[in-house]
Amino acid sequence: MPSPTACAVSASSIPAELEPFWAAAQRAQPALDRARFYEAFAFGDSERMADELAQLVLAGVKRATASLAWTYELEHKPRPKAGDLSIVTSGAGQPLCVIETTAVDEVAFEDVSAEFAHTEGEGDGSLEFWQRAHSEFFARECARIRRDPSARMPVLCERFRVVYQPGATSG
Repeated sequence: MPSPTACAVSASSIPAELEPFWAAAQRAQPALDRARFYEAFAFGDSERMADELAQLVLAGVKRATASLAWTYELEHKPRPKAGDLSIVTSGAGQPLCVIETTAVDEVAFEDVSAEFAHTEGEGDGSLEFWQRAHSEFFARECARIRRDPSARMPVLCERFRVVYQPGATSG
């Protein structure tokens, strides 16, 4: 669950405070192209959630995230696409890793698959857990953007891989 507000920045604009992290990532992975930078963000809508979800990413458990398509439309923000690079931060804004988006599909909330829920890696990995947790998260997001949640609300199902993590060995 990308954060609707926390630490998001405009596409291709690496925040100055994250430049040293990006430079280290490029030294370790020279193929990381600044032109593909999409955003720096923390998952979720609270510091605690951001930290928990980021730890799942760092552990290799969380390899996907879901967000409301309506949010991108309202904020006139380009949607993520395959090849985009993003810096994942902690809830406090500490950079943790760089991810590359590998695929993005738009589906209705009720059509999110059990396989995607498992890939997102939250809770017990079940579709039931995913639906319950994301119903609550998207209800808060819908309230923020003044939309009514529904089973047909458009969800962006984004898959990613970690391409840089300080201290991790390449493989």
